[in-house]
Amino acid sequence: MISKRISLMNESITLAISARAKQMKKEGIDVIGFGAGEPDFDTPSHIKEAAKGAIDKGFTKYTPAGGMKELKSAICDKFSKDNNLEYKENEIIVSCGAKHSLFNAICSICNDDDEVIIPAPFWVSYPEMVKASGAKPIIIPTDQKDGFKISPEQLKKKITSHTRIFILNSPSNPTGAVYTKEELQALAKVIIDNNIFCISDEIYEKIVYNGVSFTSIASLGEDIKRLTIVINGVSKAYSMTGWRIGYAAGDRAIIKAMTNLQSHSTSNPASISQVAALEALRGPQDCVEKMLSEFRKRRDFMIDKINSINGISCIKPEGAFYAFVSIKDVLDKRFSNKAINNSLQFAEALLDNAHVAVVPGSAFGLDGYIRLSYATSLDNIKEGLKRIEDFLGKLK
Repeated sequence: MISKRISLMNESITLAISARAKQMKKEGIDVIGFGAGEPDFDTPSHIKEAAKGAIDKGFTKYTPAGGMKELKSAICDKFSKDNNLEYKENEIIVSCGAKHSLFNAICSICNDDDEVIIPAPFWVSYPEMVKASGAKPIIIPTDQKDGFKISPEQLKKKITSHTRIFILNSPSNPTGAVYTKEELQALAKVIIDNNIFCISDEIYEKIVYNGVSFTSIASLGEDIKRLTIVINGVSKAYSMTGWRIGYAAGDRAIIKAMTNLQSHSTSNPASISQVAALEALRGPQDCVEKMLSEFRKRRDFMIDKINSINGISCIKPEGAFYAFVSIKDVLDKRFSNKAINNSLQFAEALLDNAHVAVVPGSAFGLDGYIRLSYATSLDNIKEGLKRIEDFLGKLK
């Protein structure tokens, strides 16, 4: 009944945990949620006003399938100013969120039986998108002691004659890891030498801390730029997750293929959302720093507190707004005589008994960890971590 490709795709553990937490809240249970993958701030007022203006002016019709010219021009300017990257408008596509851009890119490049290399932990949708394209995800586990970063040697060993794409995510969801320029140069050499594509997911680009410098791998020379499709958007930096605007930049032929696919699936992103994204990129940027300052305070409190609790630990993330917490020391323990042998069982027991929602590391391809988002208030963080500490104290 269901197509082979779609039947290979797994249910989202993240959505399943979120659904249970929402149901508990509906039942009047006080649940602290650490699962959010979006800023908890409102969209800045100047962006909302631009959207209202678009509605009032009647800008409510179709735009070109790959996005309106003015927005593509602003994206080109953004790449030039922020990343020292020069693109033309025909090398840009605007999609219904960065997820949409990723899906378009993978489906436009991959053939049946191609392989796509994905470091773990990974954002939950990467492998499922690869499966939907007919290709095969090849997972490379990384380790906390290496900052959850893939090495050039690891990448090189996994490349075969079937390898089509390497997916890079920096800053990372779920770990917050940020690759240095030198680390990216080493990876770029492997990519170029083997003539494979790199999809660089840079959606958390502007959310980096304490002087950490973000580098786009595409900016490291014409050879790597030719092989890279850069994915970005306005969702995270400008707290615009619901507006659904992402974009991609890359080789003109690939962008044209992505646009053709989009024209027959969703057509253009919402016209009003495009105007809002244009204002986000062209307008005042102080809103980004204000949100970043608050994220920094929350991160510092959360990581310090986590590392003071017996049984769990976490390295300090350099970007994004997640803590990827090791629970390896408390696995194989029991709560109320019920075994907790993996991160999913831990997350379920924590939600049921402490009313705290976290995402198990298995959702990201690396068991023995949980992901906590600090895109929530400091009061929620304090209360949630207190509950986690109390819960851990009851494990036998």
